[in-house]
Amino acid sequence: MSSNGIYVTAAFKSVETNQAYIFMKNEVVIEDYAPDTKTNDSIVYGPCPISESGFSSLKNTIFAERGIDCAFASNEEGVAYIFSGNMCAKWYYAPDDSTDDEIRDGPMPIADMFPFLKRTMFETGINAALESSGRYEAYLFKGKYFARINYDPENKDHRRTNIYPIQDYWPCLRNTTYEIEAYLFKKDSYARIVFTPGQTANQQLKSSKKNQARLGKFR
Repeated sequence: MSSNGIYVTAAFKSVETNQAYIFMKNEVVIEDYAPDTKTNDSIVYGPCPISESGFSSLKNTIFAERGIDCAFASNEEGVAYIFSGNMCAKWYYAPDDSTDDEIRDGPMPIADMFPFLKRTMFETGINAALESSGRYEAYLFKGKYFARINYDPENKDHRRTNIYPIQDYWPCLRNTTYEIEAYLFKKDSYARIVFTPGQTANQQLKSSKKNQARLGKFR
């Protein structure tokens, strides 16, 4: 939970081993989440308001003022897509501890960055996002629905799958060679899950737990 009572709204995995960027609207934390332990996680940076952080490229933008609703890491090293309301940006977050972070594209309306999302529920905002193991693929979530998208910048014919009910296609398969792990957050709880991109016969893995058990350091 942030200093103003807001829970985790967005997160994406860093290129640094076991590190993630975590956002609580307009506050940011970088955490070493030590996935195989219960007590060795640690705060690498923050928490602090985005406007006061070392990420100078986000200052005086909608992301620092309104906050970040969701985000996903790109296949391009050190790059993530961040979303706020109906706006988004392609952001280089400079994982090498330099001050060279920059917005490489945007801020702009979601439908301008991802034209294939025009006239869909995702055009006006996205609740959550998750990087896929597929090249230039990601999952977008809103309400009871999700879409699996391909956003390859070299392919002008961007593709997306149809929009499906979340309950029909998630959670995930266990014990396959294609399993991917991710953390999901909702208010003060989280779950560590395993999922298989493109599969539909999935089952939930791991029960949700209170954020305070592992993320209490954010206060």
